[in-house]
Amino acid sequence: MADKSSRLPENVPGKFYVDNTCIDCDACRATAPNNFGRSEDGGYSFVMKQPEGAEEEQLCADAKDGCPVECIGDDGE
Repeated sequence: MADKSSRLPENVPGKFYVDNTCIDCDACRATAPNNFGRSEDGGYSFVMKQPEGAEEEQLCADAKDGCPVECIGDDGE
């Protein structure tokens, strides 16, 4: 389960976030490419844009559900 207190600083403010346990597997970026980006320097994913509309919301939820290390949270601010 993602830890809000360990959310990565690159995450934009909002509901979804990635914490520091990300293993850079690319699953979230493949599922919701408009919302998740990659830190080239850090080698991890982060939320670059919060979802807009039901379709993006569902894609972000799918990315969270498909994360192999459960580093995506949906209880952000």
